[in-house]
Amino acid sequence: MATAVIGALLGAFTARRRKGVAADVAQWAIVWGIIGGLLGMVILIFISRQIG
Repeated sequence: MATAVIGALLGAFTARRRKGVAADVAQWAIVWGIIGGLLGMVILIFISRQIG
C-alpha cells in the first residue's frame, strides 16, 4: 500500500514538473500509483516466499 502512495506522489510531482494541467497530474498519479502497487505486491510475494 505504501508503494502505491509513493508511486502516486512521484507521478504527481513528475507531471507538475513537466507543467501538466490537473488532468495530466491525475493521470500520472494514477498510473504511477498502479505501478507502485504492483511493484510492492511483487516485493511482498518475494519476501514471503523467502521466509516461508
